[in-house]
Amino acid sequence: MLTQTREVATEAQVAARRAQTDSPAFFALLPLPYAVDALEPVISANTLRIHYGKHYKGYVDKLNKLVDRTGYADLTLEEVVTTTALEPEHSEIFNNAAQAWNHAFYWRSLSPEGGQPSAALRARIDSSFGDVQALKRELGTAALTQFGSGWAWLVLDGSKLRVVKTDNAQTPLTGQMKPLLTIDVWEHAYYLDFQNRRADYVSAVLDKLINWRFVSENLDAQ
Repeated sequence: MLTQTREVATEAQVAARRAQTDSPAFFALLPLPYAVDALEPVISANTLRIHYGKHYKGYVDKLNKLVDRTGYADLTLEEVVTTTALEPEHSEIFNNAAQAWNHAFYWRSLSPEGGQPSAALRARIDSSFGDVQALKRELGTAALTQFGSGWAWLVLDGSKLRVVKTDNAQTPLTGQMKPLLTIDVWEHAYYLDFQNRRADYVSAVLDKLINWRFVSENLDAQ
């Protein structure tokens, strides 16, 4: 569900904030939750280094430049996403904010430990999809049928779990859904390792890297 947005800060408030710092880095580049080579052999250190250090960092850096000296600098990243989604004139801020948020969520959706859903999570999955394998098939289908760049998501929609997909920088944050897990299907997420074999990348992620504990934590925080 959506986080309620705060009122955008006034110019005076932004000026006061800037007076306390020498850096316009309002939004932080969050550290990876594992070593850069921890997801090998599915995702190579080279792919993760470029994906994190070039693409994700690029979105965060561009966002900080775009919101400098604006009221958006005083909002949380999630609030910037949900606010600018309703403001077509601020689409560039939205795109960079949403991509920064999506990537930070994606890093935590993966784990080198893999594993299986807890008993409680498995019961929720069984109720919504039939079983874990059915959920994986639906996530895989969403990831493979997303035309061009985008994301496949497991979300909480009301009391039910659902699979959805979004284009480009779009995110379930802007709808009445709570993100639980995502798979990045922009080409830069897999092309160095899998070239055009998106299906192999998606299958390997679903089989070996899904962070089920993160999914449970997101459900528990509803």
